[in-house]
Amino acid sequence: MTGLLPRHLQIIYLINWLNLKKLAEHGKTDPAVVSSVSLIDESGDKSVRMGHLAFLGSRKVNGVSALHTELMRRTVFQGLEALNPGKIVNKTNGISFRRWLFQSNPRLTSLLIEVLGERVWDNSEVLAELETFANDRSFVLRYADVRLKNKIALARRIRDLTGILVDPTGLFDVHVKRIHEYKRQLLNILETIALFNAIRAQPGSNWTPRVKIFAGKAAANYTHAKLIIKLANDVARVVNSDASVVDRLKVAFMPNYSVSLAEEIIPAADLSEQISTAGMEASGTGNMKLALNGALTIGTLDGANIEMRERLGPDSLFIFGLTATKVDDKRRARFTGWDATQACPMLADVIDDIASGAFSPDEPGRFRMLTQALLDYDPFMVAADFDAYWKTQRSIDTLWKQPQAWWRASITSTARMGWFSSDRAIREYAEEIWDVGARGSGTSEA
Repeated sequence: MTGLLPRHLQIIYLINWLNLKKLAEHGKTDPAVVSSVSLIDESGDKSVRMGHLAFLGSRKVNGVSALHTELMRRTVFQGLEALNPGKIVNKTNGISFRRWLFQSNPRLTSLLIEVLGERVWDNSEVLAELETFANDRSFVLRYADVRLKNKIALARRIRDLTGILVDPTGLFDVHVKRIHEYKRQLLNILETIALFNAIRAQPGSNWTPRVKIFAGKAAANYTHAKLIIKLANDVARVVNSDASVVDRLKVAFMPNYSVSLAEEIIPAADLSEQISTAGMEASGTGNMKLALNGALTIGTLDGANIEMRERLGPDSLFIFGLTATKVDDKRRARFTGWDATQACPMLADVIDDIASGAFSPDEPGRFRMLTQALLDYDPFMVAADFDAYWKTQRSIDTLWKQPQAWWRASITSTARMGWFSSDRAIREYAEEIWDVGARGSGTSEA
């Protein structure tokens, strides 16, 4: 009985009664429809659908990226969307240029002000004019020099924090974010091991020098994430001590990741890793911060990567892997990592190396939990996307060897990121959701 329920549940049941009463008044009595919009999930033990409750209590619901806005409409809120068309909107989030360009990258900021003027301080859209300098040899050299100075500073920081010496002229491949299986730091580590094996097998080849930079924290009780951190550090120890690899590959996991450390890493990044399992990243802002500072992006069609691809074009953003729809298909088919290894011997060798203790000789079984999860049902599609990821990374190697094309793409990335300013995102909220555009503009009507 409702009278026996705690007061907060009584309120929720009342809200649900009013919600379903309104449904009936509009002739919506189909049990499936009623069930889909009810605040109470009765498919098993009764539970409150908190997302549904938030939906009913909101004037608008924002998906924060085009992909996830559409996913909300088609999946979790499908029934509610049908009854409230237009309530779900998309306002892609943005970043503070004042923090992630002007404060974090003073060298690049000085160069931008010199060529674009001080108006760049207040209007991110002015950055678009930078694209006219992408083929200006003098400007390109100065832009590249800014990056090199930032990389020299980061190389010193890596040395101070980890003791690892890296060559600042190599490609700085940066993967910095919270450690989580869906963000797929593990995929990056697998590719690192495959590259390590390839360099040792063909030491005479013209390999693109890479510095793999990882940073991020894991939740205290997230065992798999902590194992991924341990694996990254173990791989770094083995790779960095191998004399046959020298400076063609270095790996550094920077400890105690923070916003302050991010401000040192992001201005020095050449390549931004945005490789989450498609359909799982709500939007992302690290991708925006890195691209703004001129890093090229390797990523999946997930979150704001989609909007970034539309605005940056294919030269600055390298897309690989399964789409969100294909991920769902493989999950329904219970795709396993073992299936992927049958088509990709390189992946099989990498997993065997980890499982055999090649990177943990003191404890050969240390990563058994990770390798077994990779070979079994693989919900994060790490193994499924490995081959595409490897091939895309090699195309990036090729571009790095063409400095003119690389820097043109890098400058274009900075120039086209103006739209991703938080100023734009807040303005859209003010005008289209909060309805405070006129008041906020300082104008009034007679």
